[in-house]
Amino acid sequence: MKKYVIFGISCLVLIVAFVFATSFYKGQQAEKFGFLAQENASIFVRDHSPMLGSDDAKVYLVEFMDPACETCAAFSPFVKHMMAANPGKIKLVLRYAPFHDGADYFVKILEAAKKQGKYWETLDVMYKSQPYWASHHNPQPQKIWQFLPKAGLDLERIKQDMNDPAIVKLIEQDLADAKTLQVQKTPGFFANGKPLQNFGYQQLQELVYSELLANYSN
Repeated sequence: MKKYVIFGISCLVLIVAFVFATSFYKGQQAEKFGFLAQENASIFVRDHSPMLGSDDAKVYLVEFMDPACETCAAFSPFVKHMMAANPGKIKLVLRYAPFHDGADYFVKILEAAKKQGKYWETLDVMYKSQPYWASHHNPQPQKIWQFLPKAGLDLERIKQDMNDPAIVKLIEQDLADAKTLQVQKTPGFFANGKPLQNFGYQQLQELVYSELLANYSN
């Protein structure tokens, strides 16, 4: 009987130790990334990064995204809803992490659309039409072209501008930053440098609102 009691206590101690170690590690990660946000903001925000929202916003929500990522598409309206509910307080910063095969093709289109002042319109069209061209079992990237006119783009100009070598370099930079920040899947979120550690809609809202509370307490 005593053996079972001792065994049970040992298991409990191990579980408590594991939970403590996990919490400690996550705390250390949050401190680490928070420090980077203060001391090396460029890891989170590069000059080429597309941004949406007021320059006076005190909460920067950085998202490492992949245009071919279904979850990125699903989270997009949720993020915009949070921004609309807190006007002028949240600035969205997009970073590229094209982990899906061939996803850099769509990043190139987005960057070319930026030169026409149609970045966000093009991203919206991409997300809405994603099921038609981004099937993981049978991806058909060329089908994106039939939807792009909805963004009001000059398609011939897009086909030229998307081949700019500078786009390849900025993708490489974003992927390098993603690696530094240990982003292994998309979307990867950071609010003022603090990572979303437990993924989900509610968890993201809690992270963002904790930063809103901290920065707009009055």
